[in-house]
Parts: sequence; C-alpha cells; structure tokens
Amino acid sequence: MKALKELVPDQAHIMADVGYHFTNLWFAGGAENWPLADFYLNESKSHLRWAVRAKPIRKDSAGRDVNLPGILEAFENSQLTQLKGAVDRKDRTAFEAVYRESLTVCYACHKASDKPYLRPQIPTQPVAGIINFDPKANWPL
Repeated sequence: MKALKELVPDQAHIMADVGYHFTNLWFAGGAENWPLADFYLNESKSHLRWAVRAKPIRKDSAGRDVNLPGILEAFENSQLTQLKGAVDRKDRTAFEAVYRESLTVCYACHKASDKPYLRPQIPTQPVAGIINFDPKANWPL
C-alpha cells in the first residue's frame, strides 16, 4: 500500500491541474467557445474531486479538521452549478460574474486550509498556448 501511495501525485500537483483547467475555462468562456468551456469546466470539477480524494481532511494551524469534501460539495452545488448553467445558456455576462464568485470561494477554502497566500485571480493569459480558443477557427481541418 505504501508503494502505491508514493506513486499517486500529491494534492498540490492535482491542484496545479485544477488551475490549468480553470484558467483555460476563463478564456474559453471569454471567447464564447461554449463546447470548450464545458470541457474545461468538467475537467476542473473532475480534478477538484481527485484532489479531495487524495487528501479529504486537512488540519488547520490549530489542529482542527478542515472537511474538504464538504467544502467541495457546497462549491459544486453553488458556483460550479451556476457556471454550468451560464455555459449551457451561452451567457457570457453570467459566466464572468460566477467565475469571479468562484475565485472568492476558492480563496475561502485556501484560507480555511491555512494557505491564505494562495490567492486566485482572474487569469491574464491562457496556459494552453497550443489550444485555439476561437470558436470560429477553421484550422486545423
């Protein structure tokens, strides 16, 4: 069992993947490439679930348990559901507003986990330089 645990990425690595997908979600939604936004939203949710499975309970500086599954469930039932609705409706204004709210919720989780120095922000550039976010792109065929 120990050997298998050593093969699994740690939560920080998984959260880097979340950051990758959530950043690209911002640019897909901004470009109104709704199928791509839906993809990145689903990947973000999948990787958040993976991160919580990897470490479901964190300890704060006082030694109290921080219940990550409960925080994630609340996030999924609120902002992530609202993001999905905005993507499905192709509503850029709602998408951008809920995305911003989502960053506030992410930061609340970081603070609860005694990691207030992990401050999410609206991304300034996509991390997937190879992905074309333009929904009208006609290349490659």
